[in-house]
Amino acid sequence: MEKHFDPKSIETKWYQTWEKSGYFKPQTSTSGDNYSIMIPPPNVTGSLHMGHAFQDTIMDTLIRYHRMKGDETLWQPGTDHAGIATQMVVERQLAAQGLSRHDLGRDAFTQKIWEWKAESGGTITQQLRRLGASPDWSRERFTMDDGLSGAVKEVFVQLYNEGLIYRGKRLVNWDPVLHTAVSDLEVLSEEEMGSLWHMRYPLTDGSGHLVVATTRPETMFGDQAVAVHPDDERYQALIGKTITLPLVGREIPIIADDYVEMEFGTGCVKITPAHDFNDYEMGKRHNLPMLNVMTVDAAMNDEVPEKYQGLDRYDARKQVVADLEAAGLMEKIEPHKLMVPRGDRSHAVIEPFLTDQWYVAVQELAKPAIDAVKNGDIEFVPKNWENTYFEWMNNLQDWCISRQIWWGHRIPAWYDDNGQVYVARSEQEAREKYQIADDTTLHQDDDVLDTWFSSALWTFSTLGWPAKTPELEKFHPTSVLVTGFDIIFFWVARMIMMTLKFTGQVPFKQVYVHGLVRDGEGQKMSKSKGNVLDPIDLIDGIDLESLVAKRTTGMMQPEKAAKIEKATRKQFADGIESYGTDALRFTFASLASTGRDIRFDLNRCEGYRNFCNKLWNATRYVLMNTEGQDTGLDDTQEIELSLADKWIVSKLQKVEADVAKNFTQYRFDLAASTLYEFTWNEYCDWYLELSKPIINSDSATDAQKRGTRRTLVRVLETILRLLHPITPYITEEAWQTVAPLAGKEGDTIMLQPYPTSNEALEDELSEKELEWVKHVIMGVRKIRSEMDIAPGKKLSILLSNLSDQDKNWLNRNKVFLQTLAKLEDITLLDNEDEAPESAVALVGEMKILIPMAGLIDKDAEMARLDKEISRLEGEVKRFNGKLSNESFVSKAPAAVVEKEKQKLQDTEIALKNLKDQYAKISQI
Repeated sequence: MEKHFDPKSIETKWYQTWEKSGYFKPQTSTSGDNYSIMIPPPNVTGSLHMGHAFQDTIMDTLIRYHRMKGDETLWQPGTDHAGIATQMVVERQLAAQGLSRHDLGRDAFTQKIWEWKAESGGTITQQLRRLGASPDWSRERFTMDDGLSGAVKEVFVQLYNEGLIYRGKRLVNWDPVLHTAVSDLEVLSEEEMGSLWHMRYPLTDGSGHLVVATTRPETMFGDQAVAVHPDDERYQALIGKTITLPLVGREIPIIADDYVEMEFGTGCVKITPAHDFNDYEMGKRHNLPMLNVMTVDAAMNDEVPEKYQGLDRYDARKQVVADLEAAGLMEKIEPHKLMVPRGDRSHAVIEPFLTDQWYVAVQELAKPAIDAVKNGDIEFVPKNWENTYFEWMNNLQDWCISRQIWWGHRIPAWYDDNGQVYVARSEQEAREKYQIADDTTLHQDDDVLDTWFSSALWTFSTLGWPAKTPELEKFHPTSVLVTGFDIIFFWVARMIMMTLKFTGQVPFKQVYVHGLVRDGEGQKMSKSKGNVLDPIDLIDGIDLESLVAKRTTGMMQPEKAAKIEKATRKQFADGIESYGTDALRFTFASLASTGRDIRFDLNRCEGYRNFCNKLWNATRYVLMNTEGQDTGLDDTQEIELSLADKWIVSKLQKVEADVAKNFTQYRFDLAASTLYEFTWNEYCDWYLELSKPIINSDSATDAQKRGTRRTLVRVLETILRLLHPITPYITEEAWQTVAPLAGKEGDTIMLQPYPTSNEALEDELSEKELEWVKHVIMGVRKIRSEMDIAPGKKLSILLSNLSDQDKNWLNRNKVFLQTLAKLEDITLLDNEDEAPESAVALVGEMKILIPMAGLIDKDAEMARLDKEISRLEGEVKRFNGKLSNESFVSKAPAAVVEKEKQKLQDTEIALKNLKDQYAKISQI
């Protein structure tokens, strides 16, 4: 092995080997079980972000674990056609040439998108390879491929034939830039500053007026009523009367509805059923007309007075306000904070809009999906997410599945010249099914299906449904869905409904709901905040200038770009170092608890890169001491295990059991912590050191050396297999050299059996004895540190108050103690009072005494400590002053204040330790 661990030198090599060798394909089961995961299909337009990297690390860890367990394992890859996002990408390319999609026509434009996909649509799948993801790429699917397109048509036709898909006029989220309905998931609502206009609506009988408050005066042309709360005494006498709508002259009724908040505004609310979702529901309750007053561009249409027709909604707003003020009908205007819905792609303000759309009637589909979770066929992990799921499912609205774009699954419905609709899998089938003459012209519906419609079929359509394929039989239902909590409604629930409907099975047995990756301060990562981290940059590293350019490119506002550049230069003065894939994956695993938010801190990445270096160096040490040596592979040769050998083997069994339990419970953080602690502290720091007195001893027998060499390689080889699902690259590289020494055969670690614990190898007595040895060594080291004694200086120690067991353990382990604690000699005291002035450490009831005479310069050491104590006292005073400053505490971010409090606490602990040390030395 190379002297230094260099991730770049091994990652590409091993990934190409794995993929080329077909190791990612399902292997014949040795456990008798099957295991499958369907990758949540990333958008074909996308690139790997931190959420993807986290989620895919978790999935790959599970897949590699179950593959090594001997399960026949399938991780099904694929990408989503991302209707709106992909169409926008290609439309931008056309716009750069001065063209629009309408210049090309639908067929030619769609062909352009397919060409774009072939050239540029594989970015994220290549990046997943960089992450070490091991899906069966030979089975990669795309939601627009022929097989999945056929499944979509089949589902649509069957649902339509059963009356569960229908076409109707309802209110939708409308994007006036993209000219299409969009789902709730594609709408981002953010708080913005606006106004609240209080407008006077005259009573028709001339007896006065009502004042209504609105944030959207331009919608008043579509008002169909004014609503008040039925218990509001101010207006009870007016219920049933009418007002005359200003600027229009239409009479509309005053109605009573519990929805109205008496405390908001004036307690009177204008009701515009065709332009507000809450008003729409109220309009249905009171049988009010639905009047759409806008065009698809969010301009005023011909339903409004001629003066306003054609005006953009915001220009119309200004004109309406001006005209109301001129007529003396504007009571007042107040500044007002409100949530403004914007399209996540176009950033345009979304308009509630009344249009004809296709819908899925979901009530009939919802009940089996609710029951599947209630009866345990599907389990949410953590379980509390079931409540979120039930809340959503019990309040379902029919699902709008049509989109007014060209890229996607075109709705399989045809119309004749009279507007009669015919639903079928093809035009030919429609003609045959409905007996339509050949000379009758049919036109296919121009709309396409919501992207979520095809992805709702993902678990079974990717396995060949509606055909009864062997893969569908073997791998469905899938084992687990790994997903963020933010799409439980939009994807998880719909998959459950659709899969139960069309296969009679649940789509997955468990849903592991993970948190969202945020920055180190707990803030959402976003380009506008300048805190986005690119996983590939963390793997490869990136220089400062490239990072600044990446974060500021495309910023609309120069001042925003300048602010982000300044913050980036301050935080990453030297750019971002290369951490390698294994360190990044270990970081993600260590953060994968059952909490909602995941705070990503680069310090963790650095720590796990150090862990990889530690593992690499430990492997090199083992190889240097075992290659070309007898490692106990010949069973006829005598083996003698030392206490340290028995101890590490016993500890290993518990680690194997703990890791298996943690993987089963999706506690990747606990699994990572257990593996880190065992590998770094117990194997590398303790066992490797404990092996040296035997390996390097002239007095140790061949059987003893053989036993230690065998333990060195076998435990290391097991550690590599334990770690492989989380850190695949370094473990593969190391395993190739270590495995033969441990008697293991095979071309790759990823197809080796995952370690399982053996209770027969647990040895509690050896563990207790070795822990005693460790505590003696640590006691001596603690005194060395406190008294500033040189680490390499040989010491004479005194022991007193020993039990019979202490004496037995001492006699058996003097070699370990003398070597690791660097002891000259060990003397037992019958009378502690006879001991000279000594530093003392306790191991149970036994005392370790180290005489100080001649070891340190008392005066010089006390002077050094006195100086350091004064410095720390100054630090404590400074921290206290900062934290007692009300201005700092109230204005600084909570995370900054907490960090200062932690610094104070750490400094106070260090100060106390130094004072204790000063007191001890003063008594010598």
